[in-house]
Amino acid sequence: MAATTKYPEPKEDDEVLLRLREDYGQAVLDLFGTGQDLKEVRPVLDVAGYTSNFLDNMRLPVHRWFRYSAGFSAEWVKWLVAERNNRELRVLDPFVGSGTTCLACDEMGVESHGIEAHPFVYRVASAKLNYTAEPERFLAKAENAFRVARSATAQTIRYPEIIQKCYSVETLSSLDCFRQAIEAEQDSTPEALLLWMALVSSLRTVSEAGTAPWQYVLPGRRKTVPPSPEATLHRSVQMIAADIRFMARRAKPLAKLRMDDARKCATVLDGWATLVITSPPYANNYDYADATRLEMAFLGEIRGWGDLQETVRKHLVRACSQHVPPKSVNLDEILESPELAPIRDEITPVCRKLSSVRLDRAGKKTYNNMVACYFLDMAQTWNALRRVCAPQSEVCFVIGDSAPYGVYVPVIEWFGKLAQAAGFESWTFEKLRDRNNKWKNRKHRVPLCEGHLWVRG
Repeated sequence: MAATTKYPEPKEDDEVLLRLREDYGQAVLDLFGTGQDLKEVRPVLDVAGYTSNFLDNMRLPVHRWFRYSAGFSAEWVKWLVAERNNRELRVLDPFVGSGTTCLACDEMGVESHGIEAHPFVYRVASAKLNYTAEPERFLAKAENAFRVARSATAQTIRYPEIIQKCYSVETLSSLDCFRQAIEAEQDSTPEALLLWMALVSSLRTVSEAGTAPWQYVLPGRRKTVPPSPEATLHRSVQMIAADIRFMARRAKPLAKLRMDDARKCATVLDGWATLVITSPPYANNYDYADATRLEMAFLGEIRGWGDLQETVRKHLVRACSQHVPPKSVNLDEILESPELAPIRDEITPVCRKLSSVRLDRAGKKTYNNMVACYFLDMAQTWNALRRVCAPQSEVCFVIGDSAPYGVYVPVIEWFGKLAQAAGFESWTFEKLRDRNNKWKNRKHRVPLCEGHLWVRG
């Protein structure tokens, strides 16, 4: 892990670094406590020069509204921007997720463009970027929703099985009444979208079942005493109101967010980006569609797990075996795709080995198809990035290698080769940490790593 790095002392006219040293103590509020005396605090700001992960964002305004299963530190994004504060910056994140890069760039006063293909996650990012809402108008709309909810009649029978398993009748009734109230308040205003966000950010907190903020929902595990829905919703509303007040004096709404496919970047102009900061899906079988199944099922966007294929997965880079079940693709044809020519001699034997190994495993997961399709999709992404990047641009991918069924996949090296084949000049890799080196409960013992892939030119 790289060492923690302090920002240099800012000069009087250095607005970027001065902005970084603004009061975080005031913004990092524990609104879930009671009777707190909120004081202005000006701590020394030590910002890590490494990526870390999304957990760091859960103490930051707006970022903390929804804990996404993937991501990186917003402060690291600001660190990269601060290092380049004497250059003309236009930042692109083609896998923007819940909006980390765009929010960080707004705080730094830098133009950014975020692309997200997951429809629900795109909506979360959109809600976060509506931090420009009027706090008092938002609070008034929320109070009206609470008032309507108290007199509403719950309609819990409409919810699918997974929701019935995750919530008691009393809790689900309360949530449904509030859902009815906020649906009545939807009027295309930023305040209405933030009201939706308050509901979404409360769903896992109040569930009696095991609904940790990751991809799996565990109805068989029960929480001891989850907080009441109304109290949790009130706290979410208070948190959002406090955060948008903070952002009003800190950020400039410069970000553009589009629902788009990173493999095409259709909404980005040719040569627009001078810096790309992103973390693409890893080739490790993580199902990003399943990560938001609870929220999407509650909102009626899906009825069950089977709906995810058509509703979500078809839009995403194929990074898990659920994208490519047996006979869904022709592996030979995928491997013969012209986009894979730079790595064909290396990827073909890896996929052939996976085709054999999977037959001896209980799950028989189609990692052979996944690896081939993943690199085809990412080759297309590199081609799209070359089109939308300026000639002397920089691209930083937060990425790690992979070893499905213990078969090593050199993701970093193959990405570098695909990037150069797309027209970029050079690549380097900065390792941040080792992965899979604590062998307890691991399915294989192949050492892995994670770090920054830098592509330039």
